[in-house]
Amino acid sequence: MNWQLLSAKILAGEIASRAEALAVLASPGEELLAVLDAAFAVRRRYFGLGVSLHVIRNAKSGLCSEDCAYCSQAAKSTAPVSTYAMQSADDILQGAREAQALKALRYCIVTSGRAPLEQELNTVCEAARRIKRDMPIQLCASLGLVSADQARRLKHSGIDRFNHNLETSERYYPTICTTHHYRDRMETARVVKAAGLELCSGGLMGMGETPEDRVDLAFALRAAGADSIPINFLDPRPGTGLEGRPRLSPADALRILAMFRLVNPERELRIAGGREACLGTMQVLALYPANSIFTNGYLTTPGQGHAADLAMIVSAGFHVTDTTHA
Repeated sequence: MNWQLLSAKILAGEIASRAEALAVLASPGEELLAVLDAAFAVRRRYFGLGVSLHVIRNAKSGLCSEDCAYCSQAAKSTAPVSTYAMQSADDILQGAREAQALKALRYCIVTSGRAPLEQELNTVCEAARRIKRDMPIQLCASLGLVSADQARRLKHSGIDRFNHNLETSERYYPTICTTHHYRDRMETARVVKAAGLELCSGGLMGMGETPEDRVDLAFALRAAGADSIPINFLDPRPGTGLEGRPRLSPADALRILAMFRLVNPERELRIAGGREACLGTMQVLALYPANSIFTNGYLTTPGQGHAADLAMIVSAGFHVTDTTHA
């Protein structure tokens, strides 16, 4: 395939086909740089050389009723993770101050569990109001399944964006979770958009899904109107249902990012959990299709550190930005 022609087609306003998306995932090793160059042409059009930083606050850890096979906080997991109830609005506000000091564009408040309890929702809303009074940082919440009324309350409190990952294709989803359905996640995505919140929704790659599943997810996120797409790479944790699965190769991880960029050209694409473990010394190449990263760690695992992230960004000729578009 002529990768330059593919990027030119997308920049002219056409949509990548499923066949073209699958071809990206199946591209030979000697064409990897050409594939990344095609994705970079699209990334550069919409996002320039900017990289936005996002910081996660794990505001409630463990204590989850769901059985997601990949998750250290799942009900069936025996992985050693910190377990604590909902943090206070003061704690969440302090985390926002720390995120702002790291030059984060967005601060993400995350809680474990199927859906937020009333008091937990109240705490997030109170924290959001206080944060918005004190600082200009953008806010994202990830609280599990939410109703239309809960989404509206979050929007009214100052939350800008809601995260709820589809994780994988509709076909493969029952393989990784049985305590709720793919349609439940789709409904949360729908009510989030209806409430006027931005939708952050992505997936976890390397759980045993096929290339077709990955393409299905990319197109499902496009159809759902995802404004931001975080791509996680499975780093199998001992004690989880996916313990022992092999990690994706760096080249496959890069192909996946390039495919998501070409299918969703104007959307924020974020390298999320597992980037250090799966990409290793090649992770800087992920900035060519992606324009956003989580920094300073993830929910239950540390990253390479904020200083190393900044050095990686600058050494490759990119720069930290305070906007999501060029």
